[in-house]
Amino acid sequence: MYILVYFALIIAVPIFIQMYLKKTYAKYLKVGASSGMTGAQAARKVLDENGLYNINIEAVKGKLSDHYDPRAKAVRLSEDNYYGTSISSISVATHEVGHAIQDAEEYAFLRFRHALVPVASFGSNFSFIFIIAGMLMQWSGALLLGIILMGGAVAFQFITLPVEFDASNRARAAMVSSGLIRNDEESGVKRVLNAAALTYVAATVVAVLELLRFVLMYLGMNSDD
Repeated sequence: MYILVYFALIIAVPIFIQMYLKKTYAKYLKVGASSGMTGAQAARKVLDENGLYNINIEAVKGKLSDHYDPRAKAVRLSEDNYYGTSISSISVATHEVGHAIQDAEEYAFLRFRHALVPVASFGSNFSFIFIIAGMLMQWSGALLLGIILMGGAVAFQFITLPVEFDASNRARAAMVSSGLIRNDEESGVKRVLNAAALTYVAATVVAVLELLRFVLMYLGMNSDD
């Protein structure tokens, strides 16, 4: 019974958070920002005010496919946010600019996250191979190796949290100081950015719970031995 509740939670919570994000984003996508700027224009303004003239802004396909590419030095915005003049559009755009500013300032958590990318990628791709092998063959060594690999992926999730929250804080401050929003628009900006941040929180919680489940399984396997 408990295992069914557990799986229901780790599946339902991320789905609920994604639905909440999409609903909040869609709501404020219909609310125009007082500045009348598009997401691309807002991003360019904040980048230039921070001396980041070398950062390109590009439109990309997809919904909420926005991201900052540190290798290409480019802020990539989904078309809704690149061309849109809504609260959602400029909130997401300036959030990605926040990552560009972090990169320029060599923000410690961002540097650490970049360093963890290969570890997290390897762990995500191979951890379950060893975990499943350890479970099927009752081989605790394989299970432990899988747990260690998964730990690298979980560490990446953890370090992502301060990176994302810091980018959102930078975005809100920049939007106010640059005149992109009025004071009465801050609540909408906060809702959009908080909804996005919750997706990272949910992913981290699920990852930690899964890791703990396998750790307990490993301990139980060893106690049986």
